[in-house]
Amino acid sequence: MNERLISLIKRYDELTQLIQDPQLVKNQNLYRDTMKEHSYLDEIVRMYNSVEELEKQIDDTKALIQEEKDQEMKELAREELKELENKFEQKSENLKFLLIPKDPLDEKNIIMEIRAGTGGDEAALFASDLYRMYSRFAENKGWKFEIMNLNDTELGGIKEIVFSISGNNVYENLRYESGVHRVQRIPETESSGRIHTSAVTVAVLPEADETEIDIKPDDLRIDVMRAGGPGGQSVNTTDSAVRITHLPSGITVICQDEKSQIKNKAKAMRILRARIFEMEEAKAAAQRAEARKSQVGSGDRSQRIRTYNFPQNRLTDHRINLTLYKLDLIMQGDSIELFDALKLSAKEELLQNSATK
Repeated sequence: MNERLISLIKRYDELTQLIQDPQLVKNQNLYRDTMKEHSYLDEIVRMYNSVEELEKQIDDTKALIQEEKDQEMKELAREELKELENKFEQKSENLKFLLIPKDPLDEKNIIMEIRAGTGGDEAALFASDLYRMYSRFAENKGWKFEIMNLNDTELGGIKEIVFSISGNNVYENLRYESGVHRVQRIPETESSGRIHTSAVTVAVLPEADETEIDIKPDDLRIDVMRAGGPGGQSVNTTDSAVRITHLPSGITVICQDEKSQIKNKAKAMRILRARIFEMEEAKAAAQRAEARKSQVGSGDRSQRIRTYNFPQNRLTDHRINLTLYKLDLIMQGDSIELFDALKLSAKEELLQNSATK
């Protein structure tokens, strides 16, 4: 056992004793944090015990092969040994991944921003499709999502949408969605049947608590205005839209989705906190800042992280060279295979980096 594993098992034993104390329930915040940490460590300890048990079975099977005189029994034991060694290798690898220190941001809720890039109406329609994909995935995971600001088109597309997703480990699952998403398909408005290429940008921001980001009232300029929209009844007749500018950073947030000015202001402040939080995190982690710069880009179709090819029912993530021929299912929210592959690739990279240090 390495030192980290020894310390984690010791901590797990301490927490197991602590959660049996009836006084713990009286402090709900401490109780929640304790149970969350215990659950995280429980998975590690269970995996370690499973690896230890497999190692014991392998030693016993090797001894049986040495002692057994019957050739048929020897052969059966050899087959069993091969199966045990495969299981041992797989679970040992899983244990390595579990021992990678968790990013404290992984448990955070997120604010996601989707914007139509190059491609006009077709880009706006695909932005709407992407929002539907993420919202259905959130529903499948039992997460909650809330639209914070929406700028749509008369054709049913989305120029820009900002929404929050809250639940267990949301940022861990969706953090790698930041970047330019390229779509190749025949638009419904295209009479000649030619394939068009459009681009949409996605940004994923970990949502910050009020205690994490101190925003001084004097640093804000708040303007109110009438909400805009595609026309007709969608346009408010009252000054309910809110624009907040954070003067030190120059970050500007507009919210007009609610009819209430107070609700729009509250949502705008949540988005502002998330953007400032991400900016501060980027300063503290230059590597993450560079990664995000290369992912988000300008919305140009040449700066892409992923391609959605509808005629071929193909999705390709260019960062990890993953191609899946199930685009129809992915767009319906069946995206777990894609997101798990991205998480696994990131963990493998962390393992390699730690091994070379």
